[in-house]
Amino acid sequence: MAILLNEDFQFIVQGITGREAVNFTRECLEYGSKIVGGVTPGKGGRDVYGVPVFDTVREITESRRVDGSVITVPLAFAADAAIEAIDAGVKLIVIITEGITRLDAAMIVEYADYHGARVIGPNCLGVMVPNVCRFGSLGGPAVDVRKAFTPGNVGVMSRSGGMTTEICSTLTTNGLGQSTALSIGGDPVIGSTYADLMPLFEADPDTEAVVIYSEPGGSAEAELAKWVEDNNSRLPIIAFVSGRFMDDMPGMSFGHAGTVVNRKEDSPAEKIRRMGAAGIRVADQVGDIPDLVKEALKG
Repeated sequence: MAILLNEDFQFIVQGITGREAVNFTRECLEYGSKIVGGVTPGKGGRDVYGVPVFDTVREITESRRVDGSVITVPLAFAADAAIEAIDAGVKLIVIITEGITRLDAAMIVEYADYHGARVIGPNCLGVMVPNVCRFGSLGGPAVDVRKAFTPGNVGVMSRSGGMTTEICSTLTTNGLGQSTALSIGGDPVIGSTYADLMPLFEADPDTEAVVIYSEPGGSAEAELAKWVEDNNSRLPIIAFVSGRFMDDMPGMSFGHAGTVVNRKEDSPAEKIRRMGAAGIRVADQVGDIPDLVKEALKG
Protein backbone atom coordinates (compact mmCIF):
# COMPACT_ATOMS: atom_id res chain seq x y z
CA MET A 1 0.00 0.00 0.00
CA ALA A 2 1.08 3.64 -0.44
CA ILE A 3 -0.39 7.15 -0.41
CA LEU A 4 -2.01 8.95 -3.37
CA LEU A 5 -1.11 6.32 -6.01
CA ASN A 6 -1.83 2.66 -6.68
CA GLU A 7 -1.24 0.19 -9.50
CA ASP A 8 -4.51 1.23 -11.20
CA PHE A 9 -3.72 4.96 -11.11
CA GLN A 10 -4.26 6.60 -14.52
CA PHE A 11 -3.03 10.05 -15.43
CA ILE A 12 -2.57 12.54 -18.24
CA VAL A 13 0.25 14.92 -19.16
CA GLN A 14 -0.59 18.53 -19.97
CA GLY A 15 2.06 19.90 -22.29
CA ILE A 16 2.96 16.39 -23.44
CA THR A 17 4.59 17.47 -26.70
CA GLY A 18 7.23 19.59 -24.99
CA ARG A 19 10.77 18.22 -24.92
CA GLU A 20 10.88 17.52 -21.19
CA ALA A 21 7.41 16.00 -21.22
CA VAL A 22 8.21 13.72 -24.16
CA ASN A 23 11.20 12.36 -22.24
CA PHE A 24 9.48 11.72 -18.92
CA THR A 25 6.41 10.31 -20.67
CA ARG A 26 8.63 7.65 -22.21
CA GLU A 27 10.32 7.01 -18.85
CA CYS A 28 6.97 6.73 -17.02
CA LEU A 29 5.64 4.30 -19.60
CA GLU A 30 8.80 2.20 -19.34
CA TYR A 31 8.31 2.16 -15.58
CA GLY A 32 4.82 0.77 -16.04
CA SER A 33 2.79 3.90 -15.30
CA LYS A 34 -0.60 4.24 -16.99
CA ILE A 35 -0.73 7.43 -19.07
CA VAL A 36 -4.10 7.57 -20.81
CA GLY A 37 -3.69 10.81 -22.72
CA GLY A 38 -1.83 14.03 -23.24
CA VAL A 39 -2.91 17.61 -23.90
CA THR A 40 -1.37 20.23 -26.16
CA PRO A 41 -3.83 22.72 -27.68
CA GLY A 42 -3.66 22.62 -31.48
CA LYS A 43 -1.87 19.28 -31.61
CA GLY A 44 -4.79 16.94 -31.03
CA GLY A 45 -4.68 13.76 -33.08
CA ARG A 46 -0.97 13.17 -32.64
CA ASP A 47 0.58 10.70 -30.22
CA VAL A 48 3.64 10.55 -27.98
CA TYR A 49 5.01 7.02 -27.61
CA GLY A 50 1.53 5.71 -28.30
CA VAL A 51 -0.20 8.11 -25.89
CA PRO A 52 -2.95 9.98 -27.78
CA VAL A 53 -2.76 13.79 -27.75
CA PHE A 54 -5.88 15.93 -27.35
CA ASP A 55 -6.59 19.64 -27.51
CA THR A 56 -8.32 19.82 -24.13
CA VAL A 57 -8.45 17.92 -20.85
CA ARG A 58 -12.24 17.59 -21.09
CA GLU A 59 -11.93 15.53 -24.27
CA ILE A 60 -10.05 12.90 -22.24
CA THR A 61 -12.13 12.96 -19.06
CA GLU A 62 -15.36 12.58 -21.04
CA SER A 63 -14.23 9.23 -22.44
CA ARG A 64 -12.05 7.66 -19.74
CA ARG A 65 -11.15 7.78 -16.07
CA VAL A 66 -8.41 10.26 -15.21
CA ASP A 67 -7.03 10.10 -11.66
CA GLY A 68 -4.31 12.71 -12.03
CA SER A 69 -2.50 15.16 -14.28
CA VAL A 70 1.11 16.23 -14.62
CA ILE A 71 1.40 19.85 -15.75
CA THR A 72 4.57 20.83 -17.57
CA VAL A 73 3.53 23.75 -19.73
CA PRO A 74 5.16 27.15 -20.36
CA LEU A 75 4.90 29.48 -17.38
CA ALA A 76 2.37 31.79 -19.02
CA PHE A 77 -0.14 28.93 -19.35
CA ALA A 78 0.46 27.03 -16.09
CA ALA A 79 -2.35 28.55 -14.02
CA ASP A 80 -4.86 28.10 -16.85
CA ALA A 81 -3.76 24.48 -17.29
CA ALA A 82 -4.31 23.76 -13.59
CA ILE A 83 -7.76 25.36 -13.62
CA GLU A 84 -8.66 23.42 -16.77
CA ALA A 85 -7.72 20.11 -15.12
CA ILE A 86 -9.64 20.92 -11.93
CA ASP A 87 -12.72 21.99 -13.92
CA ALA A 88 -12.56 18.69 -15.81
CA GLY A 89 -12.74 16.78 -12.52
CA VAL A 90 -9.09 15.79 -12.07
CA LYS A 91 -8.42 15.33 -8.34
CA LEU A 92 -4.63 15.01 -8.11
CA ILE A 93 -2.37 17.45 -9.93
CA VAL A 94 1.41 17.60 -10.07
CA ILE A 95 2.76 20.93 -11.31
CA ILE A 96 6.34 20.74 -12.58
CA THR A 97 6.38 24.23 -14.12
CA GLU A 98 8.72 26.66 -12.33
CA GLY A 99 8.39 30.37 -11.73
CA ILE A 100 4.67 30.56 -10.95
CA THR A 101 3.97 33.71 -8.94
CA ARG A 102 2.77 33.51 -5.35
CA LEU A 103 -0.53 35.04 -6.39
CA ASP A 104 -1.15 32.46 -9.12
CA ALA A 105 0.04 29.57 -6.93
CA ALA A 106 -2.26 30.65 -4.09
CA MET A 107 -5.16 30.94 -6.55
CA ILE A 108 -4.51 27.44 -7.92
CA VAL A 109 -4.31 25.91 -4.44
CA GLU A 110 -7.45 27.69 -3.23
CA TYR A 111 -9.36 26.67 -6.38
CA ALA A 112 -8.23 23.06 -5.96
CA ASP A 113 -9.27 23.03 -2.29
CA TYR A 114 -12.71 24.39 -3.20
CA HIS A 115 -13.20 21.59 -5.75
CA GLY A 116 -11.83 18.79 -3.57
CA ALA A 117 -8.60 18.38 -5.54
CA ARG A 118 -5.03 18.13 -4.29
CA VAL A 119 -2.01 19.90 -5.80
CA ILE A 120 1.59 18.71 -5.49
CA GLY A 121 3.98 21.55 -6.35
CA PRO A 122 4.44 23.80 -8.22
CA ASN A 123 8.16 23.57 -9.02
CA CYS A 124 8.28 19.90 -8.10
CA LEU A 125 9.07 16.58 -9.79
CA GLY A 126 6.10 14.54 -8.63
CA VAL A 127 5.38 11.33 -6.78
CA MET A 128 6.85 7.82 -6.86
CA VAL A 129 5.54 4.57 -5.45
CA PRO A 130 8.41 2.15 -6.11
CA ASN A 131 7.61 -0.61 -8.59
CA VAL A 132 4.03 0.66 -8.87
CA CYS A 133 3.76 4.13 -10.44
CA ARG A 134 5.97 7.04 -11.42
CA PHE A 135 3.76 10.15 -11.53
CA GLY A 136 5.94 12.94 -12.96
CA SER A 137 9.65 13.21 -13.64
CA LEU A 138 10.97 12.19 -10.21
CA GLY A 139 14.16 10.19 -10.58
CA GLY A 140 15.25 11.89 -13.77
CA PRO A 141 16.93 10.37 -16.81
CA ALA A 142 20.39 10.22 -15.23
CA VAL A 143 19.65 7.53 -12.65
CA ASP A 144 18.48 3.96 -12.74
CA VAL A 145 15.12 4.60 -11.09
CA ARG A 146 14.57 0.97 -10.10
CA LYS A 147 17.87 0.96 -8.22
CA ALA A 148 17.33 4.29 -6.45
CA PHE A 149 13.70 3.66 -5.44
CA THR A 150 12.76 0.32 -3.89
CA PRO A 151 9.56 -0.83 -2.14
CA GLY A 152 9.54 -0.57 1.64
CA ASN A 153 8.06 1.13 4.69
CA VAL A 154 9.69 4.60 4.76
CA GLY A 155 7.82 7.62 3.45
CA VAL A 156 9.97 10.40 1.97
CA MET A 157 9.09 14.07 1.42
CA SER A 158 11.46 16.73 0.13
CA ARG A 159 11.29 20.28 -1.13
CA SER A 160 14.11 19.38 -3.53
CA GLY A 161 13.37 16.97 -6.36
CA GLY A 162 17.00 15.94 -6.70
CA MET A 163 17.35 15.33 -2.98
CA THR A 164 14.20 13.20 -2.99
CA THR A 165 16.06 10.80 -5.27
CA GLU A 166 19.30 11.14 -3.31
CA ILE A 167 17.64 10.30 0.00
CA CYS A 168 15.74 7.35 -1.46
CA SER A 169 18.95 6.05 -3.02
CA THR A 170 20.74 6.39 0.34
CA LEU A 171 17.93 4.54 2.11
CA THR A 172 17.93 1.81 -0.54
CA THR A 173 21.70 1.35 -0.27
CA ASN A 174 21.18 0.75 3.45
CA GLY A 175 18.39 -1.77 2.98
CA LEU A 176 15.48 0.60 3.60
CA GLY A 177 12.78 0.74 0.93
CA GLN A 178 10.19 3.45 0.48
CA SER A 179 6.39 3.36 0.64
CA THR A 180 5.91 6.65 -1.21
CA ALA A 181 8.35 9.40 -2.19
CA LEU A 182 7.23 12.95 -2.94
CA SER A 183 8.95 16.02 -4.31
CA ILE A 184 6.62 18.63 -2.82
CA GLY A 185 8.15 21.76 -4.41
CA GLY A 186 10.48 24.48 -3.26
CA ASP A 187 8.36 27.57 -3.85
CA PRO A 188 6.93 29.76 -1.07
CA VAL A 189 3.36 28.67 -1.92
CA ILE A 190 2.79 24.97 -2.62
CA GLY A 191 -0.26 22.79 -2.67
CA SER A 192 0.72 20.09 -0.18
CA THR A 193 3.10 20.67 2.72
CA TYR A 194 4.69 18.16 5.10
CA ALA A 195 1.86 18.72 7.58
CA ASP A 196 -0.77 18.31 4.85
CA LEU A 197 0.67 14.95 3.81
CA MET A 198 1.44 13.48 7.23
CA PRO A 199 -2.17 12.32 7.87
CA LEU A 200 -1.97 10.25 4.67
CA PHE A 201 1.21 8.54 5.81
CA GLU A 202 -0.32 8.12 9.26
CA ALA A 203 -3.25 6.25 7.72
CA ASP A 204 -1.05 4.02 5.54
CA PRO A 205 -0.38 0.72 7.38
CA ASP A 206 2.70 0.06 5.25
CA THR A 207 4.48 3.27 6.27
CA GLU A 208 6.42 2.90 9.52
CA ALA A 209 8.66 5.99 9.42
CA VAL A 210 8.91 9.26 7.50
CA VAL A 211 11.99 11.14 6.29
CA ILE A 212 11.91 14.79 5.24
CA TYR A 213 14.51 16.96 3.53
CA SER A 214 14.20 20.59 4.55
CA GLU A 215 15.65 23.85 3.24
CA PRO A 216 15.96 27.33 4.76
CA GLY A 217 13.01 29.68 4.45
CA GLY A 218 9.30 29.26 4.95
CA SER A 219 7.14 27.91 7.73
CA ALA A 220 6.61 24.30 6.59
CA GLU A 221 8.79 22.85 9.34
CA ALA A 222 7.05 24.88 12.05
CA GLU A 223 3.71 23.63 10.72
CA LEU A 224 5.01 20.06 10.78
CA ALA A 225 6.27 20.45 14.34
CA LYS A 226 2.87 21.78 15.43
CA TRP A 227 1.12 18.90 13.68
CA VAL A 228 3.31 16.41 15.53
CA GLU A 229 2.63 18.13 18.84
CA ASP A 230 -1.13 18.23 18.21
CA ASN A 231 -1.47 14.63 17.01
CA ASN A 232 -0.49 11.43 18.71
CA SER A 233 1.36 10.15 15.65
CA ARG A 234 2.56 6.56 15.55
CA LEU A 235 5.26 7.46 13.01
CA PRO A 236 8.82 8.50 13.86
CA ILE A 237 10.03 11.38 11.68
CA ILE A 238 13.66 11.90 10.71
CA ALA A 239 14.64 15.23 9.15
CA PHE A 240 17.66 16.81 7.54
CA VAL A 241 17.92 20.60 7.32
CA SER A 242 20.22 21.96 4.62
CA GLY A 243 21.86 25.38 4.43
CA ARG A 244 22.96 25.69 8.03
CA PHE A 245 25.62 28.18 6.95
CA MET A 246 22.77 30.63 6.27
CA ASP A 247 22.09 31.20 9.96
CA ASP A 248 24.44 34.17 9.91
CA MET A 249 23.21 35.44 6.53
CA PRO A 250 19.62 36.72 6.92
CA GLY A 251 17.95 37.76 3.67
CA MET A 252 20.15 35.51 1.54
CA SER A 253 18.52 33.41 -1.19
CA PHE A 254 19.66 29.82 -1.57
CA GLY A 255 18.40 27.32 -4.15
CA HIS A 256 14.61 27.33 -4.48
CA ALA A 257 12.44 30.41 -4.52
CA GLY A 258 11.12 29.43 -1.10
CA THR A 259 14.54 29.37 0.56
CA VAL A 260 14.79 33.03 1.52
CA VAL A 261 15.54 33.66 5.19
CA ASN A 262 13.84 36.87 6.22
CA ARG A 263 12.94 36.01 9.81
CA LYS A 264 14.49 34.10 12.65
CA GLU A 265 11.69 31.55 12.25
CA ASP A 266 12.90 30.82 8.69
CA SER A 267 16.45 29.96 9.71
CA PRO A 268 17.89 26.43 9.73
CA ALA A 269 18.79 26.75 13.41
CA GLU A 270 15.20 27.64 14.36
CA LYS A 271 13.81 24.84 12.20
CA ILE A 272 16.11 22.34 13.93
CA ARG A 273 15.11 23.67 17.36
CA ARG A 274 11.37 23.53 16.64
CA MET A 275 11.44 20.05 15.15
CA GLY A 276 13.67 18.73 17.91
CA ALA A 277 11.31 20.10 20.54
CA ALA A 278 8.44 18.25 18.83
CA GLY A 279 10.33 14.95 18.96
CA ILE A 280 11.48 14.92 15.35
CA ARG A 281 14.98 13.51 15.05
CA VAL A 282 17.27 15.79 13.02
CA ALA A 283 20.26 14.26 11.23
CA ASP A 284 23.57 16.14 11.11
CA GLN A 285 24.32 14.71 7.67
CA VAL A 286 22.26 13.05 4.94
CA GLY A 287 24.37 9.93 5.41
CA ASP A 288 23.16 9.68 9.03
CA ILE A 289 19.51 9.30 8.01
CA PRO A 290 19.45 5.50 7.47
CA ASP A 291 20.90 4.76 10.93
CA LEU A 292 18.41 7.12 12.56
CA VAL A 293 15.57 5.42 10.70
CA LYS A 294 16.75 1.99 11.78
CA GLU A 295 17.01 3.15 15.39
CA ALA A 296 13.51 4.60 15.23
CA LEU A 297 12.05 1.44 13.74
CA LYS A 298 13.52 -0.61 16.56
CA GLY A 299 11.44 1.47 18.94
